[in-house]
Parts: sequence; C-alpha cells; structure tokens
Amino acid sequence: MALWTKWLILGIASVVFGIFALGNAVAASIAVTLVTGLLLMVAGGVQIWLAMGEDGARKVWSLVLGAVTLLLGLSFMVNPLGGTVSLAILVTVLLVAGGVVRLVLAWAMRDTRFFWPMLLSGALTVLLAAYILANFAAVSLALMGILLGVELLFNGAGLIVLALFVKSQGSDGAR
Repeated sequence: MALWTKWLILGIASVVFGIFALGNAVAASIAVTLVTGLLLMVAGGVQIWLAMGEDGARKVWSLVLGAVTLLLGLSFMVNPLGGTVSLAILVTVLLVAGGVVRLVLAWAMRDTRFFWPMLLSGALTVLLAAYILANFAAVSLALMGILLGVELLFNGAGLIVLALFVKSQGSDGAR
C-alpha cells in the first residue's frame, strides 16, 4: 500500500471518530476522563517506584507527588463525572490564562503590525472562557468531548491534506 494511501485512511478515520465524538460529546468526555485517570495512575505508580531509588528529601517529595498523582488518577477512574467537571474547570482556567497572556503580549506589541492579531486571539480566548463559565452547568460534561471531536476533525483534515500532498509529489510513497 502506498504511503499516501495510509495517511489518507488515517485521516478519514480521524474525521469519522471526530464526528462520533461530537455526536456524543458526554460519552467522549467520560472516555477522555477515564484515559486521563489511567495515565495519571500509571504515572503516579512509576514515580513511586522510581522514588525508591532516591535518598532523603528527594525521596519523600517523589513519594508524596507520586501518591498524589496516583490518587488523582484513581479519583478520575472511580468518579468519572466529577473528573470530567474537574477537567472542564482546568481547561477553562487554562483558556483564561492563555487569553490574558496574549492580551498582555498584544499590549507590549501595540506599536507593531502584530498588535491586532494578538489582541484578537487573546480577546476571543477570554470570551470563549467567559462563555464556558456562563454556561458551565450545561457545557461542563460535554466540553472535553467537544474539544476531542474538534481536534480529531482538524487532525483528520490535516492528514488528508498531507496524503494528497504526498501523492502530488509523484513518488509512489510505497514502504
């Protein structure tokens, strides 16, 4: 199978999964939370294991951080709805922080041609966060699934374009 065909299939699959995620954003959000919980549990367990080879204060801090990470992952696994709301809060806080940073950067760029694009980017991000906060009860359970679905759609579109580009370069791309 040609390389471009593999990229095309992967892109189409990503678009299809994005549509599924957007079709049931709450289920996708819970899936994101469960995967996050599993990964946090593994990371916490590995950190605890690695802490056994440390000495002194570093060992104590590594054990504490590993235990906290493991417990956070466990709480996401035991209560995925609560974990989904927690992740939605985290994403909203990160949106606010990123938007404010871009607004501050825009102000620092006010005498350049980059001022308006940076200002617009920061303002739209802050407005998105404000919208999420204003509708948090309705949006929180679906937010992670919506973000996953949109990312899968964009990723799929990018992979399809990549496949068409590779095909247009004339090499057979077989591997």
